[in-house]
Amino acid sequence: MASSRRIGGVTVAVRLYDSRVPRVADPDQRRAQIARAFQRLLAAEGVAGVSFSRVAAEAGVSVGLIQHYFAGKDELLHFAYDDAVRRMSERVRKRVREGSAAGLQVAQVLLDSLVELLPLDDEREVEYRVRQALSAQALHHPGLADVARRAGGDLLGYVTLAVENGKKRGEVDSGVDAVLAARMILATLQGLADQVAFSGADAFSARDVLRPVVATVFSGRGDAHDR
Repeated sequence: MASSRRIGGVTVAVRLYDSRVPRVADPDQRRAQIARAFQRLLAAEGVAGVSFSRVAAEAGVSVGLIQHYFAGKDELLHFAYDDAVRRMSERVRKRVREGSAAGLQVAQVLLDSLVELLPLDDEREVEYRVRQALSAQALHHPGLADVARRAGGDLLGYVTLAVENGKKRGEVDSGVDAVLAARMILATLQGLADQVAFSGADAFSARDVLRPVVATVFSGRGDAHDR
């Protein structure tokens, strides 16, 4: 069953789980089920509006079961943040694998993978709101701050490596500072994600905004066998 909530002019889809869940379940699946319910509520209403009782109702489980897997709200916050970051990373890796298998240039693979991080559908809209809400909490929460730093570092490392690979293939000028270039691309990506979230996924072509920024760094044509 599904419902939706409209927040700041944006509709966030919320799936309501059937309460008839199996009595025996894999612990990892249970944690993920609870975390996804928490994420949907967090995306719709913010941290202050989420309680164990509301998460339990959304996930179709008991409060006692949530307490069995999570000692408190802080632990659930940490797990939910980590889960959102992990799913985001999985989509990026999938795009990289597909692009590499298709023989695409590094710039195209990078563009395709970064677009996965924009809130362009219901799933990514929830993830964006979760990341934003928990990033704000991370300013005062050491555990969440560790997740945020690790996620930011991993993303910076990925884009930096893409720029370095672009140099090897002749797509990026050899004199380009890969880390600074990566930070420029990611700064644009974050601002673009904010615009998409507030304007709506159909308001403009986010890919068309991001493409020339990537092209600023990947200004070469690449080796002949890559074209």
